Amino acid sequence: MTVPRSRRAAAALGAVSAGLLLLSACNKPTPLATITVGTNSVSSQTDCYNDGKDIGVLGLKKCLDPKSKNIETIKVDPDETVRFGVDPSIAEKGWTILMNGQPLTDSSKKTYRTIPGSVFFNAQYGASGKSTLVSIKQGENKVSGLWSFLLTKDS
Repeated sequence: MTVPRSRRAAAALGAVSAGLLLLSACNKPTPLATITVGTNSVSSQTDCYNDGKDIGVLGLKKCLDPKSKNIETIKVDPDETVRFGVDPSIAEKGWTILMNGQPLTDSSKKTYRTIPGSVFFNAQYGASGKSTLVSIKQGENKVSGLWSFLLTKDS
């Protein structure tokens, strides 16, 4: 009767090994950033995340290129409030809202911020046309993540 036990032990060991191999091949999801306008919201993970390490100037330029990836889009009525929410892991390193690549806010360690929708379509703040690229930049002295969204004017 020792043969069946050996086979069961070998099968169990094989199953555990296969499970661990599959788990190690999975990528850990990046933290989420969310924008909410009225009752609509969009969330995004990012390809531009380096788990707390600097992504560098070239990485930042690539991440700010709206053609480099699919960017979540949300319609914004200029009279509405735009709400930004980030995972606590983003907030603990500090985060800044960028508009068309330029800082719109100071760095914050809160998980939630609000900005009037009209700001995103006001030439005084660097907006032009009916859409604006808005990014959430993680990090104060170095950039370790960037989440981008396209805000389109809903008139």
